[in-house]
Amino acid sequence: MGEPPLVIDVIDNGGQWTHREWRMLRYLGVDTQILPNDTPVEELRPVDGLILSGGAARVGLTGELGNCGSFLDMDIPILGICAGHQFMAGFYGGSAAEAPKPEFGAATISLVGGGGALFEGTPDEQTVWESHNDEVAEAPPGFVITAHSESCGVQGMQNESEDRFGLQFHPEVNDSEYGARIFENFVGVCERARRAR
Repeated sequence: MGEPPLVIDVIDNGGQWTHREWRMLRYLGVDTQILPNDTPVEELRPVDGLILSGGAARVGLTGELGNCGSFLDMDIPILGICAGHQFMAGFYGGSAAEAPKPEFGAATISLVGGGGALFEGTPDEQTVWESHNDEVAEAPPGFVITAHSESCGVQGMQNESEDRFGLQFHPEVNDSEYGARIFENFVGVCERARRAR
């Protein structure tokens, strides 16, 4: 018998595309479910990773994302998308702020230094789908910027131990050219972390 499937749950911060994140994981053969962001940590099943979804306007800025801070204390890989990314930046000592140029629709991002683990196998320039009024103004200590665009300096970031990742754009939306590959790469990170435990 082979190994049981990876378990990566999606924390719902009220984003409009949370189900797409769940669907993308299902497509990759991951055991996944969507949970409200006020789920107590002790009620989580054993997971190999978490995705902190996008959310309604401003929530990444206010820091009002249920128990996301407690989830970030867990010793598993975590990917924050849009509001989840902004919350992660603030939680680890960076900052989020109102975007000087809010982005909605298609945008071109450029990878920094190859883009790290999440962007493996994707080109240095790619089209992604944006939907945000706020953005990460300053990446936290111990994080590197992995992607930027003309109007947003932190489109992607990861920490040095490669178990915390943030994306300003929405890889779960079809218009993000390499979104499926990004999800695949995150699943690979979770798989390697499980083997190392």
